[in-house]
Amino acid sequence: MRKKLFIVIGAMIFGGSCVMQAQNEKNEITVTDNEGKEEIIDVPEALDYEVDSLLNLYYSKTYLQPYDDCNYSNENPEYPNETYIERLSRLPNIVEMPYNDIVRKFIDRYTGRLRNSVSYMLGASNFYIPIFEEALEMYGLPLELKYLPVIESSLNPKATSRVGAVGLWQFMIGTGKQYGLEVNSLVDERRDPIKSSYAAARYLRDLYNIFGDWNLAIAAYNCGPENINKAILRSGGKTDYWTIYPYLPRETQGYVPAFIAANYVMNYYCEHNICPMHTTLPAKTDTVVVNKDVHLKQIADVCGADIEELRTLNPQYRRDIVNGSARPSAIRLPASLTNTFIANEDSIYNYQVDELLTRRSLVEIDNSTVSQSASRKGNTRKRSTSGSRKNVTVRKGDTLSSIAARNHTTVKKIQQLNGLKGNTIRAGAKLRVK
Repeated sequence: MRKKLFIVIGAMIFGGSCVMQAQNEKNEITVTDNEGKEEIIDVPEALDYEVDSLLNLYYSKTYLQPYDDCNYSNENPEYPNETYIERLSRLPNIVEMPYNDIVRKFIDRYTGRLRNSVSYMLGASNFYIPIFEEALEMYGLPLELKYLPVIESSLNPKATSRVGAVGLWQFMIGTGKQYGLEVNSLVDERRDPIKSSYAAARYLRDLYNIFGDWNLAIAAYNCGPENINKAILRSGGKTDYWTIYPYLPRETQGYVPAFIAANYVMNYYCEHNICPMHTTLPAKTDTVVVNKDVHLKQIADVCGADIEELRTLNPQYRRDIVNGSARPSAIRLPASLTNTFIANEDSIYNYQVDELLTRRSLVEIDNSTVSQSASRKGNTRKRSTSGSRKNVTVRKGDTLSSIAARNHTTVKKIQQLNGLKGNTIRAGAKLRVK
């Protein structure tokens, strides 16, 4: 999935000699390699989403609240490298998650200035992680991949990157359509948490089948398999992420370290005094299938629902319109409203239909106006045609040359129009000209 939004890291050699210095700038970290050269790292776009905007999402406002009785201090303790190494090694993962200075820098960012965002994501994970796990389990994939959306979107289902990647899993349009996600003016299934999760699982499965290594598959999720193949060739055929690292696209070099850091912080947040937001799970939901166009406002007003909740449950409908007439379309509703919808279905379809569903399926043309216009044009053509030729009377002393000159034509043309072979004409004769 090609997206120019992730880490930019200069080619460098990992090891104890690599020193990373945090910058005050929001989106940048300076890297100094063992030769003293400095490179700029652009952190993943999702790592800088403002927590205030995340908390304005409907589910956040409705179902997430800070823990008032959290006893953790706001201090982020520091630990020696050995502690991070030991903690990562204890995670029950299939994906290899080694420790190095790059990983440490992302851990520090998550546990430092992004503490509030981590608190939000821990609360929001109650909504989304079960969906991710079910999709990954369906295709037999490592469940730790459920934390990819942490670095992709900060668990914001409405996330849109600078280059147009959308949704929790940040699909570009081309890749989304390749994996069965419909995208048009009314529907964007990249925003559908369930459909996009199953599409992401299939994509990750295919990437692993290509490379046989989860770190390479994760990197390919960011930059596409063709760029991983190029890096493998440039490295002399090596197939280890950390070996081909210098040959990877700049925006991909920090992607796997960020993924490792996300797994760390989502498991060891307590050790860094981060309190998850308190979660009240939403009411159960159910789906109805419609075969007609319907607007979410029609459902909300007739069924007494909160339209913001309907939008949150159905984020794939870009303009609140469900295009059921094109194909049967599912609408997710609070379970308590399912029977209400079924009992009032006809009333829902008819409610404010002219105001909310304004696309006309038939437009009649005023034929009388068209006929009058055509008649006027016909008359114009006739007048033009009749005026293109005329008859003239030969005057005494006229010659074909003088008649041709007066009427802006040629002698030959007059001869052709009148069947004349010579130049002799008599006074009073009628000639056709032009």
